[in-house]
Amino acid sequence: MTATVFVLNGPNLNLLGLREPEIYGSDTLDDIAGMLEDRARELGLQIDLRQSNHEGHLVDWLHEAQAEGAKAVLLNAGAYTHTSIALHDAIKAVKTPVIEVHLSNPHKREEFRHVSYVGRAARGTVAGFGALSYLVALEAAARI
Repeated sequence: MTATVFVLNGPNLNLLGLREPEIYGSDTLDDIAGMLEDRARELGLQIDLRQSNHEGHLVDWLHEAQAEGAKAVLLNAGAYTHTSIALHDAIKAVKTPVIEVHLSNPHKREEFRHVSYVGRAARGTVAGFGALSYLVALEAAARI
């Protein structure tokens, strides 16, 4: 049975490639999915990539990842990173390792982005490398 890594994406990430490409790059979420699926196959993993603009979906999917025995979760919570105690608590509640992912480096941006409730609960964080952040996080997930 192939181990699965959930890749959960929060609000506005469905607009990647269109939304502020000078910050987030020109890769779409489909482009990122393709890169992840190719590398996951090489690592003997399977990807389950999802996106929602709704916080509760992300919480439910974290619970589902644990219930389904996922190897890890890569979580780009978007703006919920800086506001969601619900996501923080969900990450703490599950045993599945969660790796926080960001395309940009939040510490080089507005002050309010310097606080990460997700990061305070996650196993680790990869940020600032555009779409490559997801691949680095996948490599880490394969090894934990």
